[in-house]
Amino acid sequence: MSSPETTADVPTASDERVYTAEVGGRTITIKTGRLAKLAGGAVSVQLGDSVVLATATASKHARPTDFLPLTIEFEEKIYAAGRIPGSFFRREGRPSEVAILTSRLIDRPLRPLLPKALRHDVQVIITALSSDSENYLDIPAMIAASAAMTISDIPLSEPIGGVRVGRVDGAFVVNPTATQLDQSDLDLRLAGTRDAILMVECGAQEVDEETMIAALRHGHAAMQPIIALQEKMQREVGKPKREFPLDTAPLELAELAERELGERLRRLVAEIAPLSKTGQAEARDAIEAEWLLQFADVDGGSPPRTASDGTPFPAPHVKAVFERQLSAAVRSRILDERIRPDGRRPEELRALASETSLLPRTHGSGLFQRGETQVLSICTLGTLGEEQRLDTLRPEKTKRFMHHYNFPPFSTGEAYMLRGPKRREIGHGALVETALKAVIPEPDDFPYAIRIVSEVLASNGSSSQASVCAATLALLDAGVPISLPVAGIAMGLVSDAASGRSVVLTDIQGIEDHLGDMDFKVAGTEAGITALQMDMKIKGIGDDVLRQALVQARDARLAILEHMAGTLPEARAEMSPYAPRILTVHIGPEHIGKLIGPGGKNIRALEADCGVKIDIHEDGTVYIASPEGPGAERAKAIISGLSTGPELGQTYTGTVVRTTDFGAFVEIMPGVDGLVHISQLASERIGKVEDVVQVGDSVLVMVTDSNDGRVRLSRRAVLEGLTLEEARQQDAAIGGGDRGGRGGDRGGRDRGPRR
Repeated sequence: MSSPETTADVPTASDERVYTAEVGGRTITIKTGRLAKLAGGAVSVQLGDSVVLATATASKHARPTDFLPLTIEFEEKIYAAGRIPGSFFRREGRPSEVAILTSRLIDRPLRPLLPKALRHDVQVIITALSSDSENYLDIPAMIAASAAMTISDIPLSEPIGGVRVGRVDGAFVVNPTATQLDQSDLDLRLAGTRDAILMVECGAQEVDEETMIAALRHGHAAMQPIIALQEKMQREVGKPKREFPLDTAPLELAELAERELGERLRRLVAEIAPLSKTGQAEARDAIEAEWLLQFADVDGGSPPRTASDGTPFPAPHVKAVFERQLSAAVRSRILDERIRPDGRRPEELRALASETSLLPRTHGSGLFQRGETQVLSICTLGTLGEEQRLDTLRPEKTKRFMHHYNFPPFSTGEAYMLRGPKRREIGHGALVETALKAVIPEPDDFPYAIRIVSEVLASNGSSSQASVCAATLALLDAGVPISLPVAGIAMGLVSDAASGRSVVLTDIQGIEDHLGDMDFKVAGTEAGITALQMDMKIKGIGDDVLRQALVQARDARLAILEHMAGTLPEARAEMSPYAPRILTVHIGPEHIGKLIGPGGKNIRALEADCGVKIDIHEDGTVYIASPEGPGAERAKAIISGLSTGPELGQTYTGTVVRTTDFGAFVEIMPGVDGLVHISQLASERIGKVEDVVQVGDSVLVMVTDSNDGRVRLSRRAVLEGLTLEEARQQDAAIGGGDRGGRGGDRGGRDRGPRR
């Protein structure tokens, strides 16, 4: 029987090209030529035992749109860690928050390097193939995306490198493992080209500005071998770049816009400073509508203006040249006169306002307003059992502190369908969470799960950093003992490459974000930076601009913190009456089974009896939550007794679990019961036990003896208000010296969980 024929183009291991680079003392391996051969470009990247595959493909045809249709998708496959997904369907579903944030992390540095006028769909898909839980996948994914685009036919202007920088014991560590990052006071991720940094994402433990600048320099230097490696790959295995038609406005139309709109828009920008965001938009829209109408074919109107050869100008081009002229007018006024669209100077903050305790039933609330941007944050406290369980490829399995950010359409005066949080909202929420995480108390000091929701009620720029301020006020209002208040500010940049001039803007508003060159968000305490995020619309900035932005951001942050201190300087001493009260008690791990009981019987009964919610950790730490104190205190006393045993002379509320001719057995704590002899059930003589108590009754009893697991109880001592010694003497006088119960189940065994 003859063997089947094989085609010559089936990829084999011999077709694979392998490239390596040393980054921070560790090897990064890039492979191409074997997997996903039909994609425009495909590579795998390995760091440790973590492996990702990235493919980059551009569509054959352009589509009618006025933006660059680039999509980055990070596919988080749980099989990469040798696990089955925990969902009901046991397969991956909607992207996790980690996957969304990773996709955004990669999109931000790559987008500025593609032609803005490109109208072909560009899709980069990064698939996690292997995860060792020590090497994070985001940096390998970023490198893989860049390398796949670099060797493809997609017109990426140059490759990028990406690294993570930590700081352990004062020394920078490039691409630290998860174990090293646990000891680090810095988690800095950055991407850049050979000449400049394009993107920064950072969480820190109150790091100062000089340390941050040094870390950025260190990271940019560390990524150079990866950039050089991709340039080598492009030379050796890269495809020729395809000629993509770019959707650019004709020169004739651009010149026409300059003649007819330039001066008019420059006057407009100078005149609209006193107006609100809505007023400014209406003034601009009126001129734009008039401009667009000249080129539209309107029934009964004047003939549309056309090019000199009679061809009509496409509507997107007409709109684009108006936008370009408006941008030039705004930017030139900032560069030439250092005056911004609302009349402020570059370093000037907008007006601030804030208050707390706005809502009667929530645990904490804070309202913060900067200019027209207004955010309401609500803090909710819960038990540690309500922390978020994570089913991702990151090593973290739970999250105790959560921040969620909502950006409804009315916040910008718009109306559109609500479809759940978008990627931008997920990203802003995570940034605020990072900024605040550094000041959240440890569970031992504040045993609560904490959730904050920031509702953007009005937005004219910098809503994420307003959320940092509002969320801080909500934490303080809820009585959360944060180490220091946190404030945030968004910085911008307007630059001119031809003249080399640049102006750093403090507290940017919407139009400055839209028309400027940089969005640089900095959050922190008075002691240092806790979060930083930077996105560039140009190909990077120098150290001098970066330093100036950080200095201006610190000045603004301190001014905002001073304002917030005037509203609420520290955490409230008393929590909301509607917040749960949580007590902590430690028991020996060997007693956990006794507390839980068979099938959870004991803990359910204790929760119902005391009106509490109980969370048990493997180390024996038990958290008891109750809206009222007495129930939690009673549960704490009962649980404490599991380790120490019944305390002599202590009064317990127990449950009658069995009656006999000679007495009643009363369970005084999970798995521990004792005998109340018939003579100790009442002050008077009784005929039978059932005349006083029935099974299931709740009774108050005193522990009069506990020896070798045998527990003797007295209801009579409680009724007569006797001391332990008096109760013992009375019991001996009646002749009960040998009577007693044995802790545990009625046969004398110490009850534990049934197997």
